[in-house]
Amino acid sequence: MKIGIIVPFSWSYWGGVVEHSENQAAALRARGHEVKIVMGNDPPGHLTRLLHPRSGRHGNLPPDIIPVGRSVVVPANGSLPNIVLTPQAITRVRDVLREEQFDLIHVHEPMTPAICVSALSHAKCPIVATWHAAGDLGWMRGGLLVWGFLLDRIDIRIAVSQMAASSAERWVGEGFEIVPNGVVVPDHFDPGNRDDTIVFIGRHDARKGLPVLLSAWPEIRRRTGLRLRVIGCDPLQYRLLHARMRFDEDGIDVLGIVPNEVRDAELSKAKLFVSPATGRESFGLVLVEAFAHATPVVASDIPGFAAVATGDAATLVPPKDVSALVEAVVATVADEERRQARGRAARVLAEEKYSWSSVAERLEELYLRVTA
Repeated sequence: MKIGIIVPFSWSYWGGVVEHSENQAAALRARGHEVKIVMGNDPPGHLTRLLHPRSGRHGNLPPDIIPVGRSVVVPANGSLPNIVLTPQAITRVRDVLREEQFDLIHVHEPMTPAICVSALSHAKCPIVATWHAAGDLGWMRGGLLVWGFLLDRIDIRIAVSQMAASSAERWVGEGFEIVPNGVVVPDHFDPGNRDDTIVFIGRHDARKGLPVLLSAWPEIRRRTGLRLRVIGCDPLQYRLLHARMRFDEDGIDVLGIVPNEVRDAELSKAKLFVSPATGRESFGLVLVEAFAHATPVVASDIPGFAAVATGDAATLVPPKDVSALVEAVVATVADEERRQARGRAARVLAEEKYSWSSVAERLEELYLRVTA
């Protein structure tokens, strides 16, 4: 089957949906399908620096990604996604669909302009769509008024969690299949022999909770001697955050936006993963990524995280509670035998429920249903 994955964001800037689409494509190719991703791209240069406040990945595009336009930063749902809004993208998507002749397209965040709306308008094949976001989604009010009629073109609606489904149902009605985000599960893992580090992964969006962790960090550092490895936050944004908060930086390493291989290496050798997100997370993908590397988790007790975490793999604490975060981190690393047991339980959870091989099998079932 020839499948087109449609993403409204830019390949150049890391984000959950972008990574999801790349892993989805790889898993489907492993099952024998031909897959291409249609999305934005922001080549390095003066214009990209003007449009984007943070650095991104600007290497050569993978061969199976088809770029259709530049992106801009648009505040939405407590985050700062890089969405392609150039009018030229509309005709580029039309031309790509006409040239590629996909058997099916899978559209992520289908009500997002301009790429996804264009794909819904011009596709001549079955359409599967996935909703990822959770929260109020108030921006959909305007979109539905203008292009909401295109929802009728979608053959199967998917949400990555019940929380995402409930958020979308408020605007588009019921009828969602739940297919969770997948995670790449490495072949080898060792919950022991870890560095004295903990890892945070997330953009410098307020809802990711980095300020909460940085407020807790001096006490964590004093009581454990650990180092903090910060991934996904642009170094300049981190410096601005430090200028505002004036926290003690001892033991903090800011790695910035890194390739997945670096992120995975950091998770596989860290004693703990910490995510004090404050809310509006539809699915705890960052938690599941840590689980895949047999790394236990301390995270906020918010619905999107609670839906994937289990008590033997993660400790959940009240959002924005700095003292509770400190105590949970200290307690987890203080008992090494228990910490390793939690890492093993986390790995089993990732293998059984969230591996991309099982998620791709479920997607394939839906694709065959709609193309039969």
